[in-house]
Amino acid sequence: MGVEPAQPHDGERSIWHRVSGFGGSPRSVTKKAEGVEKEKKKGSFRQTVLLLVLGVGIAMLLRAFVVGSFYIPSESMESTLLVKDRVLVNKLAGKPERGDIVVFKGWGGVDMIKRVIGVGGDRVVCCDAMKRITVNGTPLEEGSYLYPGDYASGKTFDVTVPAGKLWLMGDHRSASRDSRGHMEEPGGGFISEDAMIGKAVVRYWPLSRGYLFSRPDIFDKVK
Repeated sequence: MGVEPAQPHDGERSIWHRVSGFGGSPRSVTKKAEGVEKEKKKGSFRQTVLLLVLGVGIAMLLRAFVVGSFYIPSESMESTLLVKDRVLVNKLAGKPERGDIVVFKGWGGVDMIKRVIGVGGDRVVCCDAMKRITVNGTPLEEGSYLYPGDYASGKTFDVTVPAGKLWLMGDHRSASRDSRGHMEEPGGGFISEDAMIGKAVVRYWPLSRGYLFSRPDIFDKVK
């Protein structure tokens, strides 16, 4: 005679269902899991989009107010900067100093890049007996950045920079139309400090010419 397994009565069956989790069908449990997974994916996608938008916003703010990228269109700063080089400019670098390479709104409202030779109050003269530019009587030994074989200036001048203004020159003097070329115009060739966009801090392109800029030591001697 066979023995039938004992069946739980109604109270036991109710407790068994609650404890074991078998009260719902397998299909309903699967649907719930799928729903949770879909919500997770949606949340992850929204988070990714939010991060992308935030990143783009931060990049735009940095470009507008902190760092700018500029393309070199001419030979005026050779060999420091060659045509098609790209530089990063710090827009929050503060007051320009002698020797800085700066990007500014130049003559005609065009963005330009030159080196600061004189600041407000400086007397800049070309040239002494050894064909060197002097600033406040101190001769500049510019061999570290002048274009090889070039000269300090083919045009003589003796100027005193007004307060809040800059005297700017390219490193390739014979190929640069800078402050010297605008002396006869209103403003005398000087550029306002307010026209400065920022200081060039690094040449980042091409990668093979990557370079971090610093002020030449010769300007430390100028008083």
